[in-house]
Amino acid sequence: MVTVSRINLPTVDSTNSFIREMLTEEGTGGVVSAAALPGFTLVVADDQTKGRGQQGNTWETERGKNLIFSLLCHPDFVLASHQFLLSQCMAVAIRKALAQYVECVEVKWPNDIYVGDRKISGTLIECDLQGKTISNCIIGVGVNVNQLEFRSDAPNPTSLALLTGREYNREEVLTSIIQHFQVCYAMLQEGRAEEVRQLYMEHLYRRIGMHRYRDVRGEFLAELVGVAPTGHLLLRFENGCVVRYELKEVQFIKD
Repeated sequence: MVTVSRINLPTVDSTNSFIREMLTEEGTGGVVSAAALPGFTLVVADDQTKGRGQQGNTWETERGKNLIFSLLCHPDFVLASHQFLLSQCMAVAIRKALAQYVECVEVKWPNDIYVGDRKISGTLIECDLQGKTISNCIIGVGVNVNQLEFRSDAPNPTSLALLTGREYNREEVLTSIIQHFQVCYAMLQEGRAEEVRQLYMEHLYRRIGMHRYRDVRGEFLAELVGVAPTGHLLLRFENGCVVRYELKEVQFIKD
């Protein structure tokens, strides 16, 4: 297993931003080698005031109730064009960890974690590229553990406590996620990327059947074909045509 160095913070604006500032202090322009900061660096906060999500969205969390963390790694063995593998690794890890507590846990493309039709976790990944590979990868994660009320305009949040009616040890959940991530990360190091992709696909939200989506042209029915190595979502329309979508180019509509 990769060595993990941990930093605990009572409050921070964003755990991803904290690591970004740390990298900038360590090296020019935030490009730091694995030799400078070996292993994993894990930053965990009890509260986050400016949590960021994909495409500028925010992440709501109640102080001391949920998991807020960022993990820094140096996957220089991963091609820049295949950086989505790191997103898949963390999605698989969170799904596996939460499946120990509740059923019907799935990965909603690209890396949200859903229980049924409700979101329980979100991830924001930022990579620094060096040539054709990745020098640094910051993986920011929020997992709703014990929060019972959500006040933001997020349409479908849930938590372990809401789903089961009991409180959970956040440290136990975090340990499980990191351990599962280390296993997936080791698979990438061993050249077993296709196995990671398969683990991701096995529990992909809406992986079976025709479902409703919306793009710039309006609503439509489509079948989820898969996810390309680049991270594009592949949907097959009723006429058999397969279309590739980037993040925010397609919206999942509740059936």
